[in-house]
Amino acid sequence: MLYPKNSVDKLGFTEVKELIKAHCLSEMGQQMVDKIQVMSNYDLIYKFLNQANEFKNILVNDAALPIHHFFDIKTLANKARIEGVFLSEEEFYQVQTSLQTVFAVIAYFSEREGLYPNLEALFEHLPIEKAILKKIDAVIDPKGKIRPNASRELNEITLGIAKAEQEARKKIDQIFKAASGSGWTADGSLTVRDGRLCIPLLAENKRKLKGFIHDESASGQTVYMEPEEVFTLNNRVRDLEFERRREIVKILTALTDELRPYTPLLLSYHGLLTKLDFVRAKALFAIDIEAEMPQVVNEARLKLYNARHPLLFLNFKNEQKTVVPLNVHIDEGTRIIVVSGPNAGGKSVCMKTVGLLQMMVQAGLLIPAAEASVVGVFKQMFVDIGDDQSIESDLSTYSAHLSKMKTFVEDANGKTLILIDEFGTGTDPQFGGPIAEAVLESLNQKKVRGMVTTHYSNLKIFASNTEGIENASMLFNNVEMKPLYQLEIGKPGSSYAFEIAQKIGLPANVLNLAKNKISEGQKKVDTLLVDLEREKREIFETKQKLDKQQRRVNELQTENEKLKSYLDENKKVLIKEAKDQAKNIILNANKLVENTISEIKSSNADKEVTRALRENLNTELKKNTVKVEPVKPNPAAADEELKPGDWVKLTDSETTGQVIELIKDNVVIAIGDLRTVAKKKRVVKVSKSSVPKDIRRNFSSHTNDLASFSPEIDVRGMRTEDALHAIEKLFDRALMMGFNNLKIIHGKGDGILRKMIRQYLKKYDQVDRLEDEHADRGGDGITYAYLK
Repeated sequence: MLYPKNSVDKLGFTEVKELIKAHCLSEMGQQMVDKIQVMSNYDLIYKFLNQANEFKNILVNDAALPIHHFFDIKTLANKARIEGVFLSEEEFYQVQTSLQTVFAVIAYFSEREGLYPNLEALFEHLPIEKAILKKIDAVIDPKGKIRPNASRELNEITLGIAKAEQEARKKIDQIFKAASGSGWTADGSLTVRDGRLCIPLLAENKRKLKGFIHDESASGQTVYMEPEEVFTLNNRVRDLEFERRREIVKILTALTDELRPYTPLLLSYHGLLTKLDFVRAKALFAIDIEAEMPQVVNEARLKLYNARHPLLFLNFKNEQKTVVPLNVHIDEGTRIIVVSGPNAGGKSVCMKTVGLLQMMVQAGLLIPAAEASVVGVFKQMFVDIGDDQSIESDLSTYSAHLSKMKTFVEDANGKTLILIDEFGTGTDPQFGGPIAEAVLESLNQKKVRGMVTTHYSNLKIFASNTEGIENASMLFNNVEMKPLYQLEIGKPGSSYAFEIAQKIGLPANVLNLAKNKISEGQKKVDTLLVDLEREKREIFETKQKLDKQQRRVNELQTENEKLKSYLDENKKVLIKEAKDQAKNIILNANKLVENTISEIKSSNADKEVTRALRENLNTELKKNTVKVEPVKPNPAAADEELKPGDWVKLTDSETTGQVIELIKDNVVIAIGDLRTVAKKKRVVKVSKSSVPKDIRRNFSSHTNDLASFSPEIDVRGMRTEDALHAIEKLFDRALMMGFNNLKIIHGKGDGILRKMIRQYLKKYDQVDRLEDEHADRGGDGITYAYLK
């Protein structure tokens, strides 16, 4: 149940239906869109949502559905039911093409059996009666015209017409040629008058030929005559054409009689085509607004993630802007959300987004929100938006509001969703506030769900002290005095009345006078709200920074674990190889020693032989001895000072790198992609030729990366999340490569993207300052970030 009836107009649901109708291929589909209603039957809602979602998957991921022709065959079937009535060639063509579409669609889903169960259910148990199509194909050709051989009689008549026309043409050509040779004809060729082929004769020669004059020229000097011989032949053609028409009517009547028993089936096919057109239109609209299918539950609750108002989304899309997404939940614990905040801060849009998306889901439409969103089913939706003044009923704005509140309080229950904009306004705030609070308390006692917007402080206080009611606010940048259009649950928002008035330029004496007229307690409450909002924003930014750092730590930890695992695995392999090699050395050594002893014995310890054998042993020993060469400084450069670009080696390890920068007694060294700082006394300069090629090659590759890196990025047209992600990657690379500034091109527009980017960059300690580009080169459409 919707109350009042114009709720669909107030929330924009009527506009949504019009946009869906624009995607329909047929008038029947448009009529079905007009009948879309908000339902409360969970099973129907779930089925319709799945149908739209499956069709969307077909449009996005599968081959095109063979839907080309949608005609109103219901009207044709009802016409064919009447005895003695026959369908025309064009009408049979519409039936023919519609049946071809039906059978092609059924074949499409048969090839994908089980993939789209909810769409397959549309034609479940629907018989495929191709005999109808065969009967029509035998009479109507693919262009929608009756076939010349549809019957034996029609074929004979058609041949007779062709023969008679050929004879008439041949005869008139002969007469025209003879008349032209005699000089009787006027300038020109054969022409048609009254549907008859005529010879143009000079008026003075009209008695020289026998025939029928059909027309004459404006001057009267030329007459158009049909010769007597041709006149007889043309009459024969006319008679045959009449016979042909009578035969066609006879054929069409017989075909209609054959079609009549199938009219119930044709009506079923009509229903299938209409539903397909309807679901297709819903799916196309879902693609337009980037909609998804949420999780649907048979409970009175909802939880929306990254929700956007579909109409606002489409408007912003055309203007290349992005909508700030909404996150909100309404359930047993948080039944009613009281939204406060400044004017033009997005309170009403937030509430309308919740109401419109709930309507769309309960009408079987996909919504522009994350798939993780959960949407329940409400039996009733009560909406109070706008003033609804009525001259006829003598209702003022406030009276109209009270009339709705009466219905809300009397009829609402735990399965009702209420949406009230500017709750309690329209009368003296001293009395309107308490009445609104009483209504809110009554609705809360009935476990009603919903959202209300207000500026009244007593409602904010009541919400903070009442179980089941939660405060929420639309965030506002009180430094730049601009709304952020972000809903924050858990605290009320200030109206920023004085701040906005000051921003607009209201004189200071007027502002001071106004401040003196409000109570001290109210001033304190509003100031406290402003301070709380600022502190909350700072905490939020700090949390984002900590989250990013934690993600970085987790990534490094994962990389370290992978590296440790890799090293452990290689260590095992190296030890195994070393053991095998040592085993072979020992075996070979044992053989060598045994052979040496044997040869010494056989030579009776001859000195020369023994010396030769000992040298042989020493040679083999040297082969298996690992030489450890101490690191020696380059003699040519021993006394030279280190400078950027020199290659150095750490004295306490085998690590080699290149000098990037010298800072007092410290050296900044590049080791691959890493940077390290060491004391000068811990490094020794080495020649470039002594550095392994693979290290030089890796460093060269990194240098190329550095050369190809550009500290400039263009994020115009990106969504805010994508833009921040791209800037974060650029920022990380700039830090790693030692760049001291970034150029970010974000465009001007409403300044929302610029503001989000600058807030994001201010979180980093490495950012020294942010500046606009020169006014002649882009101004505040470009931000320069200078790094420390």
